[in-house]
Amino acid sequence: MSAALRATTWEISESEDECDIETKTESVAITVESLDSQCSDDTTSPTLASTDGPSRDHGLSPPWVPTSKTPSPSRKRRSREQIEADQRKAKQKRDARDEQRAARAQGKEERKKLAEHMKSLRPENCLKNLTIRIDPAVLQHDGSDILLDSLSTSGWMFVIDSQPLQRTICWTRDLTQPGEDGCGFVEEEPVSWVLDLADFIDVVISVKEILQGNEDPSGQSLLAVLLEFLNRNTNKVVTMLVIGSQINSATAWNAPSLQAEIGMEDLDMEEVMVYLQLYRNISLSFFRNWQDVTDHLVAVTKALSRRPSRLLTQRAGLPFCVDGPWASGSRVKKGGYGLRQVWNRQVQQLNRVSVAVATAVTTAYPSPHLLLQAYWSLESEELRRKLLAHLSVTFEGKERKVGPDISSRIYRCLSEQNPEMALD
Repeated sequence: MSAALRATTWEISESEDECDIETKTESVAITVESLDSQCSDDTTSPTLASTDGPSRDHGLSPPWVPTSKTPSPSRKRRSREQIEADQRKAKQKRDARDEQRAARAQGKEERKKLAEHMKSLRPENCLKNLTIRIDPAVLQHDGSDILLDSLSTSGWMFVIDSQPLQRTICWTRDLTQPGEDGCGFVEEEPVSWVLDLADFIDVVISVKEILQGNEDPSGQSLLAVLLEFLNRNTNKVVTMLVIGSQINSATAWNAPSLQAEIGMEDLDMEEVMVYLQLYRNISLSFFRNWQDVTDHLVAVTKALSRRPSRLLTQRAGLPFCVDGPWASGSRVKKGGYGLRQVWNRQVQQLNRVSVAVATAVTTAYPSPHLLLQAYWSLESEELRRKLLAHLSVTFEGKERKVGPDISSRIYRCLSEQNPEMALD
């Protein structure tokens, strides 16, 4: 502490007395001693300094914080109604999460089933589900073993069982899931009826009797049995497979041997064909041997295997207004966007109408209705034909007119009532 004190010096003048000097020296000594005693008291009793109040030296002791005498608030207890309401809310959240999980799982399962169903509709998979059903009477024909050998080699499923119509071949498709009626297969519409030349002559004679008004009272003819089968099965489409030695499908009605054996003229044969195909929806096919019959049945089986996939991709509508990208079509979206492009395509369908000419016409008249209104506002037919002749067409930097020829053809296309009328 003595080192921290700054020494105080006095200059003694000559005029001062020695007694005054001694007095000042004694006072200085007393002051130094009092300071030393005070410092020693401060270092030996720190607790006394801290009891008087907060410490002023913030670097040596923590800050002084006043204690609050206010009591802490007590926790509020919930009522029974509030607890039950919270439990109901928690249960509702759990149920909503469970429903979402179940919906996602169901959607995933449905997508999986749809993918499997689409995979089963492929031609190679549909061919595995087809079964060829052959009536035992078909195998009585000479050469029918060619059909059985071909089916066995290809690995296709076929069974030999009795059919509602004898000497027929039909097809059934196995379903991946049983139908509503409990059966696991569906019957296809095509039915092939195998006949030899003698049986076909019997059918032709029966048709001529029906056309002359002389129906078979007993109903024992082949045609009567066939018509009875078609009446019971209206969805079936029967094809007669006539096997002969000298005829085929291309020259059946012109074969001299057939006409000579049946004893009918060309006109009579055409009447028989019209009756069978137009009135009864019965097709006719002539084959030389069983190899040709086998090739025909194989082609029908392959066509039936491609049928499900084609039904999915088949679209009904106008070719110039298809729903999708196409090189020769325009897509119409919701709100009518794209109808002007369809109108432009319709004008381009006319002969010798270029894209520039069609664009000039559709720009002047953005819709067919506006063009028709312009036609009917004119008084004479001549003015209507020349309405579009003055329109300007720009092509490769050159400007020309539509002309009276194209103008007249567009007018005839929109106003002509005769469907056989030639536009050019």
